[in-house]
Amino acid sequence: MVVVFLPVMGIQLREIIPEEAIMNVEPGFFKGKKVSVDAFNAIYQFLSTIRQQDGTPLMDSQGKVTSHLSGIFYRNLRLIEAGISVSYVFDGKARAEKLETLKIRERAKQEAEEKYEEALKEGDLESARKFSQRTSRLDEGMIKEAKELLEALGIPVVQAPTEGEAQASFLARKGVVDFAASQDYDCLLFGAPNLVRNLSVTNKRKMPGTSRYVDVPIEIIELESVLAGLGISQEQLIILGILVGTDYNPGGIRGIGPKKALKLVTTEKTFDKIFDKIKDSWTFGIEPKDLASLFEKPEIDNSIDNLNSKTIDSKKVIEIMCSRHDFSEERIQNSLDKVLNSLKESKKQKGLNQWF
Repeated sequence: MVVVFLPVMGIQLREIIPEEAIMNVEPGFFKGKKVSVDAFNAIYQFLSTIRQQDGTPLMDSQGKVTSHLSGIFYRNLRLIEAGISVSYVFDGKARAEKLETLKIRERAKQEAEEKYEEALKEGDLESARKFSQRTSRLDEGMIKEAKELLEALGIPVVQAPTEGEAQASFLARKGVVDFAASQDYDCLLFGAPNLVRNLSVTNKRKMPGTSRYVDVPIEIIELESVLAGLGISQEQLIILGILVGTDYNPGGIRGIGPKKALKLVTTEKTFDKIFDKIKDSWTFGIEPKDLASLFEKPEIDNSIDNLNSKTIDSKKVIEIMCSRHDFSEERIQNSLDKVLNSLKESKKQKGLNQWF
């Protein structure tokens, strides 16, 4: 049986995040720091963007998708070379409250697949590529191999009981890592002190539906500054997210966007008053307080005390990338050698600096 994991869209809060809560930094800022990455969020980016001109994902000679492996390998080698310690947190079993959302997203994928095929028949490669990016799927075999490749690169892998973002946020709160990284803002609702968006070394991103790249700065969003700037509490931030829409109540309350939600929570203030005001518009199969508790007290593994990088296992990387999936052994080995030599020089320089 193939279990298909669909991407989550995340809570849409960007338009109300105070500018003073956002700090743009260069990749070098993270040197020597630890960042816990929402694995599914990152891998879906690779599956969506690493495609051929007509939207076809990278595949090996057996027809197996390899876009995610390419993304994991090249991005993380650059991060390792830059001295950034990353770990990847994988989602566990989807909660029952989320199953209806996943069904909705699967239907959307099927519609995108139909439009993709139509665009291909019409020779419209630009539209084909755009629709293809909405069809990405991640199955158990791909997840297992992604973990295997990360571990071969010496990168710690964490299996969350349920939500990867909840686990990454907990690790940041606990001080096991310095930052939680995700493109979505859900980590803020889960209490991550500092959220990193656009984590990469190149600071470039491919524009959706095109082959063009744009400069995208790395952002650090500080939760404390978000709350202070909006004049709300963590509980009110969770309420605001619920009003706008989460993975458990997609779309949120009809007619309420981030700005209107902010006004509502700052005017009505308490949980009961806010949801009493919109009770006639609540159409979801979960009670608001039960939904809020999923963010306030998520299911996490609290036994993790450290996440330290290990040595790259070049032979294992070559076996996964080249023996299994036809990547060029010369290119993969050259990339590994470049990073390993860089790490060796960095270690040597660090040793020399002790004498000065």
